[in-house]
Amino acid sequence: MTTSVADNPDRSRFEITDDGTLAGFAEYNRYETEIAFIHTEIDPAFEGRGLGGQLARAALDAARDQGLTVLPYCPFIRSWMTKHPDYADLVPQAQHSRFGL
Repeated sequence: MTTSVADNPDRSRFEITDDGTLAGFAEYNRYETEIAFIHTEIDPAFEGRGLGGQLARAALDAARDQGLTVLPYCPFIRSWMTKHPDYADLVPQAQHSRFGL
């Protein structure tokens, strides 16, 4: 099985596919140098395979590569970031307590 994550800016979301089939997405709002993740969803047929984590990592890596500030409003992205503190630097320090980081 081949999984891949790609940004789909026309739909304002990162999408994860498995063997070419859309398995999930992470929606965002982007403004200037800021990206706010607002909702993440994995199709139930693909749950339990770690695709949500792969999606979160790829989306946050893309934000880092683009020099974006991250606002993790999405509960899944926020929870993933608390388990991977090496991504906390993407969130402005003044916002850490707001997002529980």
